[in-house]
Amino acid sequence: MRYCIHLAYNGTRFHGWQTQPNAISVQACIEECLSKIIGESIEIIGAGRTDTGVHASNYYAHVDITHEINCTDVQYKLNKMLSHDIVIYTIFKVNNEFHARFSALWRTYTYTLSLQKNPFLQETTWLYSYPLNIEAMNNAAALLQTYTDFTSFSKLHTDVNNNNCTITYAKWEQKGDLLIFTITANRFLRNMVRAITGTLIDVGRGKTSIPEFCTIIESKNRQNAGTSIPALGLCLVDIGYEWEHYKCK
Repeated sequence: MRYCIHLAYNGTRFHGWQTQPNAISVQACIEECLSKIIGESIEIIGAGRTDTGVHASNYYAHVDITHEINCTDVQYKLNKMLSHDIVIYTIFKVNNEFHARFSALWRTYTYTLSLQKNPFLQETTWLYSYPLNIEAMNNAAALLQTYTDFTSFSKLHTDVNNNNCTITYAKWEQKGDLLIFTITANRFLRNMVRAITGTLIDVGRGKTSIPEFCTIIESKNRQNAGTSIPALGLCLVDIGYEWEHYKCK
């Protein structure tokens, strides 16, 4: 029987989602606790890898269990056992066609800059005090939707067939002392959002012009793009699925 787990986590104290040797991961922590609760060894498949220090406010995973479980009871026990960095929102039954990673139609990330020092946001925002031209950053961000090959913003030597992505939304918005970049695409490459954000910040500071921004994308060369900025401001905030095809009634 296949179950979907809807969860969120603060990634500060984790080495990303995916299980890896000699490091604490979100996946490993949930697998360990869930195995104890249901009394069998399981593997949880997540919606995708998030890097060390990256957060997720809406994340989905699926797990195959040999027997039926009481979802409410298991959710309650998981939340009691897991650290405060992870919350299980809900667990529900899905059909075997659902795959947390491959069934996803799109994903949305945000990157948040804190324009003023705030001790309560130090784990989830990047403090950035330089003045920025937000209009120029948004003009450059809008051009992302006209491209498909984002090799210039991808970590080198990754195990993917191509670097093509379809970006459907990219915009900066200021909310008080926070400057938030939101981007939606059908898929993302390793380090892509952090590299795009860093390059857009260069546009905002006047270091890179909009024509130069286009040249960077068209060069398909990671060395031409801006710095991959720190992970702490990055959060996976939404994932799209056609739930009507997968949820069990």
